[in-house]
Amino acid sequence: MIHRDFERATHKVMTGSILIVDDDPVQRRLLEAAVTRFGHTAIVTDGGAAGLDVLDGPSARDVSVVILDLVMPGLDGIGVLKAMRERGITVPVIVQTAQGGIETVVSAMRHGAFDFVVKPASPDRLQASIANALKVEAVEGEVKRTSRKRGGLLTFRDMITHSPAMDRVIRLGQKAAASNIPILIEGESGVGKELVARAIQGTGDRRSKPFVTVNCGAIPDNLVESILFGHEKGSFTGATDKHTGKFVEAHSGTLFLDEIGDLPLDVQVKLLRAVQDGEVDPVGGRATVRVDIRLISATHRNLLQQVKDGKFREDLFYRLNVYPIFVPPLRDRRDDIPHLVTHFMEKVAPADPRRRLQGISAPALAVLQAYDWPGNIRQLENAVFRASVLCEGDVLDVDDFPQIRAQVEGTVDLKTDGNLAGDGNLETEIVAPPSLEPRDDDLLAGEAGPTATPEQPSRLQPRFGMLRALDERGNVRALADVELEMIKLAIDHYNGQMSEVARRLGIGRSTLYRKLKEYGIDPETGRVERLAS
Repeated sequence: MIHRDFERATHKVMTGSILIVDDDPVQRRLLEAAVTRFGHTAIVTDGGAAGLDVLDGPSARDVSVVILDLVMPGLDGIGVLKAMRERGITVPVIVQTAQGGIETVVSAMRHGAFDFVVKPASPDRLQASIANALKVEAVEGEVKRTSRKRGGLLTFRDMITHSPAMDRVIRLGQKAAASNIPILIEGESGVGKELVARAIQGTGDRRSKPFVTVNCGAIPDNLVESILFGHEKGSFTGATDKHTGKFVEAHSGTLFLDEIGDLPLDVQVKLLRAVQDGEVDPVGGRATVRVDIRLISATHRNLLQQVKDGKFREDLFYRLNVYPIFVPPLRDRRDDIPHLVTHFMEKVAPADPRRRLQGISAPALAVLQAYDWPGNIRQLENAVFRASVLCEGDVLDVDDFPQIRAQVEGTVDLKTDGNLAGDGNLETEIVAPPSLEPRDDDLLAGEAGPTATPEQPSRLQPRFGMLRALDERGNVRALADVELEMIKLAIDHYNGQMSEVARRLGIGRSTLYRKLKEYGIDPETGRVERLAS
């Protein structure tokens, strides 16, 4: 039965359309001809904005893969990837580039790209990349379907963690479940804030009641009030029916407001009243509606800084921040990675009846634990999912994680076919960063830990995540040069999140921006526009 369902899902995805987004008319014609020759229907657009219009429109459900040019005027490829992530669009994206090095490719991968090809891509290379993307998309659909079937309540016992960094989260969550006070869950994107919220709900006395989620960052500003509080029929253009709103839907249960820092200020006023008085005012309604909810909010932003910047109401902040819980990033809980990898592999297995993977190799696990995972658990799950579907053997190996390997090493040879989809064309070597140097307990256990290979050449170039102390002549580099390099590395490493960059560098935001100005670094791009004399 599972096999037939999988075949039907695969056939549905395989017959989907390929969306081509490229500003070059010649390249568009070549790609359209190639995609059509491969047996797919092509939807062709001439830029990032037009491509997003398709993904937002009625044809979106027909799109199975996107082929996206990175360098375009207006909304470029990275901008499209960011917009897709904000909208929750999970269609696999194959990016293509004719220029740029590892930084460009890594940036695209960090923003969710499935694969990349170098222009002009050979037909075989392009066809293999599309086939891999379709294969992953088909299994992903089946995983989601079987996950919905299983359902069930989630408790803290169901959380996959063996890390001391998560002990505090679980203790706080268990205490919170016994009360009805508002909770604010803080942490970077992808750390599992909704998982913690569901565990709180599943452990408390509202476990059998509704759990309603709202992603405040994904709702257009003009619809936020209506979606949260409801509206009456005819209250505005397009309001053809009465809508109860998420607060009323969650009555007697739990309302989870994700990315609450993105709420418009005018809506924050009404939210404050709902939290204080337990009443909501539907748009166009004549009377207030009483609601009894357990409110859990979440944000990846620094709400206190938002208050200081005038972007978030102070009175609402203190109403929501009664019981804060901070969920640490995956890089601070690396002990969880082996257990999470096993869990994600087991999650994929029932949806792909062709084989069951036996495990993951030690070198591959070492690479995963070496990486800092800016996208956290969500990024790890996507990487394991993709590797599990595309793996040709019975054990996941280093070659099954080409993007992660490339980022740990910091080098990709773009003169090859440019494949990151798993055919081993990357000319790279594994170099373990400092975080994988053998610890005392490893040595006591008789494990020397990963080391550089004997063939590794001696060179002044630093390994990924390290800075050179000496220049080409063997002299100690100037402190200003090292500081500049560290700031640039931090901006890239934390995807331009300046609050996090400042915190990790141990300086204030004002100091960071002063140094950016001194070195001529654009805070938006992280690029050096001019070097200080």
